[in-house]
Amino acid sequence: MRTIVIGGGVAGPAIALALRQIGHEVTVYEAYEVPVEEVGAHFSLAVNGLRALEKLGCLDDVRAAGFPIDRMRFHTGGGRLLGDVPRLRRGADPMRSVALQRGRLVALLRRAALDAGALIVTGERLVGATESADSVVAEFASGRRETAELLVGADGIWSTVRGLIDPSAPRAEYAGLYGVAGISTMTGVEPGVWDLTYTRNGAFVYTSIDERTQWWTAQIADPVKPDLRGVDDARWLRRVTELFPEAMPRAMVGAATSIVASGCLNVCDPVAKWHSGRMILVGDAAHPVGVGHGASMCVEDALELAAALSGTPTVPAALEAYDATRRPRIDKLLKHGHNARESKRPGAVKRQVNAAKMRVLLPFFERAQGYLYDYEPPSLPAEDGARSATR
Repeated sequence: MRTIVIGGGVAGPAIALALRQIGHEVTVYEAYEVPVEEVGAHFSLAVNGLRALEKLGCLDDVRAAGFPIDRMRFHTGGGRLLGDVPRLRRGADPMRSVALQRGRLVALLRRAALDAGALIVTGERLVGATESADSVVAEFASGRRETAELLVGADGIWSTVRGLIDPSAPRAEYAGLYGVAGISTMTGVEPGVWDLTYTRNGAFVYTSIDERTQWWTAQIADPVKPDLRGVDDARWLRRVTELFPEAMPRAMVGAATSIVASGCLNVCDPVAKWHSGRMILVGDAAHPVGVGHGASMCVEDALELAAALSGTPTVPAALEAYDATRRPRIDKLLKHGHNARESKRPGAVKRQVNAAKMRVLLPFFERAQGYLYDYEPPSLPAEDGARSATR
């Protein structure tokens, strides 16, 4: 079966790789031609995402490209420890979450998809699509037209495919937070720990990936969406230093060697309609969950969609089955993401309330979030044994 995938970030090549495993002919179309290694900052993969990557045959490469993170710790602005829990896993799980640069993950997934026989075309922006009973025609800004039996919208929170499936679908909006990510060089910071400090102007997150190198992100609360264009490293460092006078953020920013990324955090109301007869949304196009789980959910989506297509006789029925399987898990995570974003908004009273809540809730952290890490990804049939949807 021929499938078109729109979007070449994390979700797109993961989808391509999973669909190649069940025998689909897959082409990924990406609007931008920027080298993927230069896109995005650092982020984390939870153990459920790592197990999904293992099913796609990418786990060893991803581990080699990143750094294991064992614990996560939460602090007040004054440096008082609120709690210490396992990072994106259950405490008894021998697997560790991995921190890596987003561009490295995208590059690895694209290479794996190409090696599996998928095609990746850059510089082509989708502008329209027309469905019939047995096919979908994708239309690109260049005038290019492609026909397939299935179109997958893996085109992120600003998804074009979402609006094609449902013109009344919600649009992404600024979430009242923006982020600046950098790299610092300090000694005396314990490696393998993800630390978050709640500050007067947002939250400051840092991870020491080895004895000397830290990756950090300043998550800044601002009700007015800022213009982030043309801000050089020196100006960013001055701005972050002014906004984060607390001891550890100030020391970390003072030891910065570079700024690697900046951007606004955006949110989208729940998307009621994930699919039509021949088009389906995955990843942030369907459910921008955030809170350290976005990439993991993209890889889970890839396997679940491929499993639905391999076990269902028609494309429309497969898309219905995928929706029914994924939505309950995603709905729970969307609520968690909303609460996590709200905790990073400033205010003296709110900071005190959040600290009190954290002290009460952190002992139950694993019980509350363990369902995320218990996920077992489906195994896909070998290509010659796959019974993929054909109509």
